[in-house]
Amino acid sequence: MSSATVSRTGAAPGRKPMSARTERVLRIVAPISVGVIVLGVWQFLVSVVGVSEYLLPSPASIATQFVEYLPSILSAMAITGTNALIGLIVGSILGIGLAALAANSRLADGMSAPIVASIAVIPIVALAPVLNSMFGADSQFSRQAIAALATFVPIFINTLRGFRQTRAVHRDLMRVYAASSSQVLRTVTLPTAKPFIFTGIRIASSLAVISALVAEYFGGPRGGLGGLISTSAASSAYARAWAYVVASIVLGLLFYVATLALERLANRRGGGS
Repeated sequence: MSSATVSRTGAAPGRKPMSARTERVLRIVAPISVGVIVLGVWQFLVSVVGVSEYLLPSPASIATQFVEYLPSILSAMAITGTNALIGLIVGSILGIGLAALAANSRLADGMSAPIVASIAVIPIVALAPVLNSMFGADSQFSRQAIAALATFVPIFINTLRGFRQTRAVHRDLMRVYAASSSQVLRTVTLPTAKPFIFTGIRIASSLAVISALVAEYFGGPRGGLGGLISTSAASSAYARAWAYVVASIVLGLLFYVATLALERLANRRGGGS
């Protein structure tokens, strides 16, 4: 279809453009419909086709276990969520701080590149047992440290790219007006880099939960979602293990939605889109 046959609203001739309200409804209804279909097919495979509960517990069994162990699930979500949140905060501070330093210093930029590349390829499954042994079986520090390492890399990379989006002519103009370095950072650099920073934080929010779960899976104090998944699977309580997996998914979504809401709040206060 050529561009001449498309109206200014983006709709083809003879076709009414979709209203904003309808589009919002579709954004909500579409994923819910897909989820319902997937769950229906899943239940059909277990109940009718006869797939063994050992291989794939039914959604009904998982929901029953979820309700039955809800107090334990909520407690585990609080432990894992705390570890992930601390790791996300620490990783964000370190990532943004080092990116700011690298953006303003060629020496720091050259030194940080191999460090970030090394951190990016650290295998969590190998690091978690080592840190658990170093800091003791009763310490949550190893989980928080692993979450911080996992979140540091995407935040650093996105933030550094955002800082480099500032045009030299804008910085030169601020210097002409005798602006200080902090004023240039506050009025020019940060507003330009803000979308990149929040993109990195959104990506890192899910990584924080995943890395905390993996760290819990490989030893240390029990009580978190990762440890309970491991324990349930080891005792052949597969439906219960899947219930903890569902709780992990919910926790990851909560982190993502929270960072998205934080970004929108920052844009609203800063006059962004």
